[in-house]
Amino acid sequence: MSDQQVDHGKRTWLIATSCAGAVGGVAVAVPFVSSFAPSERAKAAGAAVEVDISAIKPGEKLTVEWRGKPVWIVRRTPEQVAALSGRDAELADPLSKRTAFPTPEYAKNEARSIKPEFMVAVGICSHLGCSPSEKFTPGPQPSLPDDWRGGFLCPCHGSTFDLAGRVFKNKPAPDNLEVPPHMYLSDTKIIIGEDKPA
Repeated sequence: MSDQQVDHGKRTWLIATSCAGAVGGVAVAVPFVSSFAPSERAKAAGAAVEVDISAIKPGEKLTVEWRGKPVWIVRRTPEQVAALSGRDAELADPLSKRTAFPTPEYAKNEARSIKPEFMVAVGICSHLGCSPSEKFTPGPQPSLPDDWRGGFLCPCHGSTFDLAGRVFKNKPAPDNLEVPPHMYLSDTKIIIGEDKPA
């Protein structure tokens, strides 16, 4: 065997193993690089959510998910809407002026909504992120005042919110429930996550 034949054999093996290594490197790199792209779930997490509200009966609540948060849509009865009046002195921020959760201009009213019949709010307590329970029935109940008009109770630390999501004074929760951007597409459909027509 001549030296040229040995060098030619080594060179062939060197080229073959280098090619195999390059193919293996690409096979490993492609999934790694593609992992930097946002997943479908991540893309959907920031997307607006369209909701049909036609089936919600007066006095009922529907929960939908938007950006990984529970969003409550409550269809208030006329009595529940009327019960929002005359409580300003008992509320920590009756006009939604605090900015921890900026309230959209169209919700800076007593009902904190576009239409008084419907409340749209993120169902997460502003204290430690718990989810308050619905306490829609008025009147005396455990952990609630005797003149309770309906609303929400955070069972973790006792914060109470009226049926507009406004927090009562002297409670651990520092702010009202967040009102997400939303708008009506029709009388029976709303979109959560957008509040300006495209």
